[in-house]
Amino acid sequence: MAKSKLISEFRAFIERGSAIDMAVGIIVGSVMTGMVNSLVKDIIMPPIGILIGDIDFSQFFVVLAGGTPGAHYNTVAEAQAAGATTMNIGVFLNSVVSFIITMLAIFIMVKIINRVRTQKPTTRTCPYCKSSINAMASKCPNCCSTVVPEKFDPNQPSALETDLKNIAKTATTQLKKITRITKRSK
Repeated sequence: MAKSKLISEFRAFIERGSAIDMAVGIIVGSVMTGMVNSLVKDIIMPPIGILIGDIDFSQFFVVLAGGTPGAHYNTVAEAQAAGATTMNIGVFLNSVVSFIITMLAIFIMVKIINRVRTQKPTTRTCPYCKSSINAMASKCPNCCSTVVPEKFDPNQPSALETDLKNIAKTATTQLKKITRITKRSK
């Protein structure tokens, strides 16, 4: 008896939209993390490293203890192979930049979703028969009452379309800047 109740409660939990939304969010987040990490490590940090003075941020480290006294290590792997304990500052900087980019992307997605949710609906309720009618209707098709049509322009782009165009424009501009920086440093 208790087992079937547990199974039915679990089924109700899974069938709720919030559990499915959460699962989709986790999957999208894991895929996005790999993409953002690659963006930071392979695209953003190399030009910044060149501008600062030909520094590879992933190899920016400080030897804390151990290793060969007085030795100079070129890579983290080299230092750790010699038995040194290192503080990997560059890896942390890459993670900070990845975090900021991920948070910016999530902020933009949430902003777009909230804007779409608050859009003016294309239907409304008839004040007489309480049925759903088109927002631009001047007569209710159910009770034939005359209603005042709401102003609605179906040709006007939605907030989602406008936001996507703005994001694409910003991304193109930023990509051109990164390309320019990379060309100057070569």
